[in-house]
Amino acid sequence: MKLQLAGQGENEVLYKAGPFGTVKALRTNPTVSPDLSINPRLAKILEQVAVKKELIVALANSNVKEMLEMWFTNIKRVGISNYLVVALDDSIENFCKSNDVPVYRRDPDDGIDNIGKTGGNHAVSGLKFRILREFLQLGYSVLLSDIDIIFFQNPFDHLYRDSDVESMSDGHNNMTAYGFNDVFDEPSMGWARYAHTMRIWVYNSGFFFIRPTIPSIELLDRVAGRLSREPKSWDQAVFNEELFFPSHPGYEGLHASKRTMDIYLFMNSKVLFKTVRKDAHLRKLKPVIVHLNYHPDKSDRMKAVIEFYVNGKQNALEHFPDGSE
Repeated sequence: MKLQLAGQGENEVLYKAGPFGTVKALRTNPTVSPDLSINPRLAKILEQVAVKKELIVALANSNVKEMLEMWFTNIKRVGISNYLVVALDDSIENFCKSNDVPVYRRDPDDGIDNIGKTGGNHAVSGLKFRILREFLQLGYSVLLSDIDIIFFQNPFDHLYRDSDVESMSDGHNNMTAYGFNDVFDEPSMGWARYAHTMRIWVYNSGFFFIRPTIPSIELLDRVAGRLSREPKSWDQAVFNEELFFPSHPGYEGLHASKRTMDIYLFMNSKVLFKTVRKDAHLRKLKPVIVHLNYHPDKSDRMKAVIEFYVNGKQNALEHFPDGSE
């Protein structure tokens, strides 16, 4: 009985359903009330950097200095002003300051600092779920960006802002990015051999827009909590599991709304190198970003992508294989 009545509060507002085809559920959750006492120093920085309470945030340490320079150089070229680098070591903090790049260095925290200074890509990537919480508590929407990303347009002109999380996809076509019905065949079942399943390629945890809502903060807490308890877990896998797994016996799912970004505007490198560069029509499209997430030779490909889209060198991408060698 407690399970059945758990959601029936006395103060709930009751609505009458409208005519057939006119009913639409709430997707856009209200934002939290900002709590400036959480981090007054960060609040002051965000007040200066953010535009309409929104900004791009990237984490970086000295291991990615060359790519970071390409990252912020192209952000500046596009004319984006609302971005911030969270420096994870002294070298990156000084590097950003010397290049007039907005930078924030957290107060000392042994757990974060040790990973931030010496950690590889996956370890550093997992830190963002802990660090971003303060941004959301302060009332800011964050477009989280890895630094193996090149910007060609202002992404804030292409967001819907109707969901808790808008994320780019690792999918490589409409089916894989937006979802499809995948039929599983088990011949031994005879008449019932075909079982329908729903599939979607994962969201990329290296580029997503997250609004300051209760479900968003719960998502960050869930992911950060699991990563601390499961140190061998990959943050992107955990991010997707928490977003997509439904409630079931022994597990209470997250009720966060989500939207998949357009795969040709927010383009992953598999889409670019397997499809777009070989198609005369798609080559003419101007993406908002290109994320070199599918390829380990990131720096060389980033330079080639800039040559292709910024400098108009039509053969800049031709000598690269579709995948990695």
